[in-house]
Amino acid sequence: MAVLSKVGFLLNLDGKTQTVLNEFILMGITDHPELQAPLFGLFLIIYLMMAGNLGMVILTKMDSRLQTPMYFFLRHLAFTDLGYSTTVGPKMLANFVVDQNTISYYFCATQLAFFIMFIINELFILSAMSYDRYVAICNPLLYTVIMSQRVCQVLVAIPYLYSIFVSLLITVKIFNLSFCGYNVIRHFYCDALPLLSLLCSNTHVTELIILIFSAFNLISSLLIVLLSYLLILVAIL
Repeated sequence: MAVLSKVGFLLNLDGKTQTVLNEFILMGITDHPELQAPLFGLFLIIYLMMAGNLGMVILTKMDSRLQTPMYFFLRHLAFTDLGYSTTVGPKMLANFVVDQNTISYYFCATQLAFFIMFIINELFILSAMSYDRYVAICNPLLYTVIMSQRVCQVLVAIPYLYSIFVSLLITVKIFNLSFCGYNVIRHFYCDALPLLSLLCSNTHVTELIILIFSAFNLISSLLIVLLSYLLILVAIL
């Protein structure tokens, strides 16, 4: 009964009942109470190490000697790493010290949107960094011309805009569907696939959207990285 304590029901105009969820329960990483404290310490250390990316962001922004395209991309990569670790980390750590790992409906949607955005953004920031290294090694005399400040800004802006679009699309598609009333997420954060298993509506279109974008993001970013380093290898040989 505790699992469904925050579930309500609304009566639609057609007489059908629609489930309304106010919160979800996260299963977490482990069911063993004796492992909660060690895992809390371990993940706290990992998160604090990831939070060190904030120093990287500040250093590459303030130091005039680091105002180059390479450090420009590195700053945004550090910000992205910090972003998705902060999206998941604090809530996960809090769940180690509470009795019931709950997350509100809207915070769950927000967490999903930000996590998807930062993960996609990281893939294409890495692609932009590999292209930057290709230009620096294969066209050193034209490097400052090709990798101008405007070009660098565009190479960063496009991943941000694209990742925001995809994250909002997937999040809206999932949370516009009807949940069955069972609100236990078998994960330690709100991810797309565990949420899909809680839906009563037809999820075929949503699953297809996730599959298409996931395949495109992975394949396209990987091809850019592989092609860039292949051309670097050819240039060196």
